[in-house]
Amino acid sequence: MKQSATWGQVLGALSRVAIAGAYVAMALPALGDPAYFPGGQWERRAPAAAGFDPAALAGAIRYAQQNEVPWERDVFKQIQKDVANEPYPAILGETKERGGPAGMIVRHGYLVAQWGDIDRVDMSFSVAKSYLSTVAGLAVDAGLITDVNDRVADYVQDGGFDDSRIRKVTWHMLLNQTSEWEGTLWDKPDVADRRRGYDRKLQAPGTFWEYNDVRVNRLALALLRVYQRPLPEVLKEKVMDPIGASDTWVWHGYRNSYVDIGGRRVQSVSGGSHWGGGFWASTRDHARFGYLLLRRGEWNGKRILSERWVDMATQPTAIAQHYGYLWWLSRNRQGIFPGAPESSFFALGSGGNMIWIAPEYDLVVVTRWLDIPKLDGFIIRVSAALQAETKN
Repeated sequence: MKQSATWGQVLGALSRVAIAGAYVAMALPALGDPAYFPGGQWERRAPAAAGFDPAALAGAIRYAQQNEVPWERDVFKQIQKDVANEPYPAILGETKERGGPAGMIVRHGYLVAQWGDIDRVDMSFSVAKSYLSTVAGLAVDAGLITDVNDRVADYVQDGGFDDSRIRKVTWHMLLNQTSEWEGTLWDKPDVADRRRGYDRKLQAPGTFWEYNDVRVNRLALALLRVYQRPLPEVLKEKVMDPIGASDTWVWHGYRNSYVDIGGRRVQSVSGGSHWGGGFWASTRDHARFGYLLLRRGEWNGKRILSERWVDMATQPTAIAQHYGYLWWLSRNRQGIFPGAPESSFFALGSGGNMIWIAPEYDLVVVTRWLDIPKLDGFIIRVSAALQAETKN
């Protein structure tokens, strides 16, 4: 999740209301079945009917609107700034101009509040990693990967796992960022993103946690080898179409990340936008994806993703309790956002792109372009707006 120095500090610290262009849902009948799933239109509920204090919720939204990330609108220029001091700063993927602050709040499946342009397709940065985790989960569910503790080398023979040390790397390690994989992929050596020390000595696989985009991209390529088809095709068929997502989202790789798959030239996608590319989607589509995870992989009676995988993906890593399988966690309120309830898990990307899933609140919240150091303050405000109900 490449971000400014302030983001590095955060990582280290491990009725109706109209306001400033925000739309908060008008009063509707009392909540019905909590297992509501949106169809083509997203049914709305008023804040009070969804258990929120309307004024407090309006304040939380106002806070999100007033704390836009201090980024260039030209994201290419912003990435150039962010990678300028890295050892391998070349931007390899597409970029696009970003929009302004936007977001959605969904409770019991109903749309309670929205602000900004929730249909605008924007870059999402490392939110892509949680989509990649889900594609891995589909492979496990389908038996394409028998066990996450299997060695990747037993499935993928493309030269990337031939070294005797690297042959010990498992799917589990790639998914929770403890693999210590070493090599070069798409002209980026793993040292390009060794955030815990460019010159540090690598440890045994599974014994050291480091957030590293090169290794995540190596996972994406390994999954492409297993599926033998583009990962965006898999995601569209197995997840996004069944949950009613739009056809506007796209998942990019890099200009040099093409491989031959059965005689077909296929782009291997990136797990973020650190060097461009990545998963681009609307706030509304992110909310649908988040709601699928809140409902533990089920969508309106159809099983999309196994509950077992949801549990695996959100299980704390032994040596990094704040992280699961490419999801950020908040166990014992010691995670990335201390103000979140401990059941929370997050898809997070630079620029303040976030999907916050809080099972104990039955809540999904999506933010776009909210300054990352302000995210915990926003989470605290949303939680406080529910405080009266959650205390009962």
